Amino acid sequence: MDNYFLYFPVGEREGSRGLTVLNTGCTRIEKNSSYPPTAHPSHHNFDWTQGRVLEEYQLIYITHGGGLFESESCREEITAGTVILLQPGERHRYRPHPDSGWDEAWVGFRGELVDHLLRENPFQPGKALFHIGYNETIVNLFNDIHRFSREEKPGYQPVISGVIIYLLGLIHAESRQSRRHAADRVEMMVNKACALFRERVCEKISPEEVAQTLEVSYSLFRKTFKQYMGMAPGQYLIGLRIQKAKELLGEGDRLVKEIAEELSMDALTFCKIFKEKVGMTPVEYRRGMGGR
Repeated sequence: MDNYFLYFPVGEREGSRGLTVLNTGCTRIEKNSSYPPTAHPSHHNFDWTQGRVLEEYQLIYITHGGGLFESESCREEITAGTVILLQPGERHRYRPHPDSGWDEAWVGFRGELVDHLLRENPFQPGKALFHIGYNETIVNLFNDIHRFSREEKPGYQPVISGVIIYLLGLIHAESRQSRRHAADRVEMMVNKACALFRERVCEKISPEEVAQTLEVSYSLFRKTFKQYMGMAPGQYLIGLRIQKAKELLGEGDRLVKEIAEELSMDALTFCKIFKEKVGMTPVEYRRGMGGR
């Protein structure tokens, strides 16, 4: 990556436009390097303790490495393929992890046009990070911004402004697409988990083992499953076993102990859970069905 940055003088005419480009650049931050580089103007430089407040928008694209972002409204991990949208007037700070560094490209801008666009689109306050992954089109658009800004040919401001509008629209579209894909992955994972629970309801299986089968951490699996199904995976499994127990209790005069064994449970635990969930013992439930 060719490290460079430019801060443009803003004249009276440029300041009256609907969108004015203020600065742009790209930097490779090596592992264990200080951040941000000290060569930036004082009004854009910052330290981690105090953070920074800008009177402009900035789009920052992290194409390699990772780090941390914090603002007055959020705290999130930055991964490769993350776009950061800085809002004017909001204190923030961000930095790469020392063991990874990162590659960043950015552009700063302001104006009434972009104020209107960001109000009308879901770039809501508090939403600063967009995890869209590596996108070659976005990389090329930043390359175009850098090329036009270096040349500074007549009319470069309107050209770069048009690229920024395109960037904002593309980031919005890619972010929505990423959310849809994430939702599809969650649905698929939960459906697989439910199928596994149903297939192995009579086996000695635990939610932790299902998470391992699905190759996700148990904490993430439990949180996602509960959000999607409205109950923890352990409670879902208990519900399936209670339903299976009701079916078995209605099939004949099998001993409660035998039914508990078929469900891979000891009789005492089975009876206790059954009464908690159904409001009566297995024997009482069977009698209510007209059986023994």
